[in-house]
Amino acid sequence: MSTTTAPASVRPSTTASVADRAPKRPISPERISAAITLVVIAGLAVVSLAEVNISIPGMLASWSNAEHFFTRVGSLSFPEFGDLLGQIALTLGLVLSGTLLAAVISVPVAYLAAANTTPSAAWRGIARFIGVFTRALPDVVLAMVFVLMFSLGALPGILAIGIHSVGMISKMFADAIEQIDEGPRTAIRAAGGTKLQQFSAGILPQVLPSWIATVLHRNDINLRGSVVLGYVGVAGLGLEMSYAFKSLNYGLGLGIALVIFVLCVVMEIVSSSVRAAMLGRAATQRTWADRVVARFRRGTPVSPSVASAPAWAASPTTALRRPWTAVRVRNVAAGWIAVALIIAGVWVCQITWSDFLTVWARIPEVAVQFWPPNFGAYGFDTMLEAMRQTIAIALAATLLTLIPSVILGSLAARNVAPNSATRGVARFLMVGIRGIPELILAIVLIVITGLGMQAGTIALAVGGIGLLGKLLADSFEEVRRGPELALVATGATRLQVYVGATVPQGTRAIIGHVFYLLDTNVRAATILGVVGGGGVGYYLLNASQGSNYGMVTAIVLMILITVLAIEGISMWMRKVFR
Repeated sequence: MSTTTAPASVRPSTTASVADRAPKRPISPERISAAITLVVIAGLAVVSLAEVNISIPGMLASWSNAEHFFTRVGSLSFPEFGDLLGQIALTLGLVLSGTLLAAVISVPVAYLAAANTTPSAAWRGIARFIGVFTRALPDVVLAMVFVLMFSLGALPGILAIGIHSVGMISKMFADAIEQIDEGPRTAIRAAGGTKLQQFSAGILPQVLPSWIATVLHRNDINLRGSVVLGYVGVAGLGLEMSYAFKSLNYGLGLGIALVIFVLCVVMEIVSSSVRAAMLGRAATQRTWADRVVARFRRGTPVSPSVASAPAWAASPTTALRRPWTAVRVRNVAAGWIAVALIIAGVWVCQITWSDFLTVWARIPEVAVQFWPPNFGAYGFDTMLEAMRQTIAIALAATLLTLIPSVILGSLAARNVAPNSATRGVARFLMVGIRGIPELILAIVLIVITGLGMQAGTIALAVGGIGLLGKLLADSFEEVRRGPELALVATGATRLQVYVGATVPQGTRAIIGHVFYLLDTNVRAATILGVVGGGGVGYYLLNASQGSNYGMVTAIVLMILITVLAIEGISMWMRKVFR
C-alpha cells in the first residue's frame, strides 16, 4: 500500500494553521471607548500645554527679574533659634495629630468600604462616597471653615488635615483589607468569634504593616501641604512664611522655606526607612541590628525543621518565654517612640478641649455664611473660565511630568536599573524632588516668570516627577518575574526585556497612577492659584479674604464635580484595562 504526500506548495502552513486556531481576545466596544477617551484626554493635555506657552527663551529673558529678586533678598535670615524650634515643633505636632486623626477615622470607613467586610452594598457605597468627598475637599477650604469656628491656632489645621486625609487613607486601608488571606478570619468565625474578634485577630495583624506605611506616606504629604494652611491663619511655619512674604521680607521667607524643605526631606527619609522595615522588604534593606545578629549566627548549623520558624516557637514552653532578640527590642522601642511622639505632638498644639463642647452653637452661624452658593460680582462665565484654566494647568503639568517620571521611575526600579548605584541616585533624586513643597516652588517661579499659568504648571510638573516616579518604580518592581526571565533566557537585552515584559505588565498601573496624579494636580492647581499660580485659586483666596463664603462654596462645588468626574473615569479605565 502506497501513500502519497502532498507537494509542499499545497500543504497548509503549520505555523499559519496554529495562528488561525489560536484564541483571539475580542476587543469589546467598552475597551475601544476607553482607548478613544485616553486619546482625547492626551489631546486635551497637548492643547493645554500649548495654551500655557512655556517658553524657555522667555524665562531666560526674564532672568533679570530673578537677579533683582535675589538682590532684594540679600542673605537668608531665620527667626530666633528658640522661636524657630517652637514653630518647627508646632508644625510637626499639628501634622502628626491631623494624620493620626485621619487614621482613626479611616478604620471604620475602610471596614465599611471593603468588599469582604462591608455589611451591605449600600454601606459600601456610602463609605466610598465619604472617601471621595473628603479627598475632593481642599484642605485650605476646610481650614477656612475651622478658623471661623475655632479662631486662629493649630486646631483648625489639625481638623483640616485630618478630614482631608480620610479620603486617601481610607481608600488604601480598604484596598489592604480586600487583599487579606481569608483563612484566619474564617477560622475565627467558625469558632464563634464576634465581628470585633474577627477584625482584631484575623484582619488587623495582616494589614497593620501596610496601614502604618500608608499613614507614614500621608504624613509626608501633609507636612508639605501644611505650608499653604498658613495663608488662611493656621499656626506654624507656613503662617510665619506667609507673614514674611506679605511684608516683603524675602530673606526671612526663603529662610523659613529652606527649613520646611529640610524637614520634608528628613521626614521622607525616615518614613521610607520605617515603611521598608514594616513591609519586610528585601534582605538588603535590613537594619544594622539585624546584620549584627546575623554575624553572631554565622557558622551555626540550623536544622531544616526549624529554619522556617523562630527559635522561641519550637515548643509551647519556649513560646511563653519569648527571648528579647534585636528585632523584638527594635520593634518594641519603635512602638514606644511612636507613642511618645504622638503624645508630644498633641501636647505642643495646646488644644483647648473645651472648644469641642462650645463649637456646636457656632455651626448654624457659620453654615449660613456658606449658603447659598454664588459667583459674586465675577459671574458664572468668569468662574467657569477660571475652572477651565485650573484643569488646563493640571493636564499640562501631568503631560510634562509623564516622560521624566517614566525615565526616573524605571531607573529607580530594582528589576530595571542597570546597577544599584543608578537605582540609589534615582531614589535620592525622587526624595529630593518630593521634599520641595509646590507652593514654595510656585512662589519663586512667579517672581521669575510673573503671575499666571506658567509658574503653576512648572511647579506642579516638577513636584509630580517625585510622586509619579516613585509610584511607577514600585509598580515596575511588583510585576511578575516570569515574562522577564523568559526573555532573558532567549538572549534579549535589558531594553528588550523592559519594553517586552516590564512595561506591558505595568501598563494598567501606569494608567491608574497618571489619573491619580491628574486628580492630585487639579486640587493642587487650585491651591497654587492662592499665590498667583493661575486658575480658580485666585478667586478662592479673594472670596475668603472678602468674607464672601457663598462664593467659596460655589468654587468648592466646581472642584468637587471635577474631581468626581476624574475619579469616575479613572475607576472605569482601571476596570476596562484590567
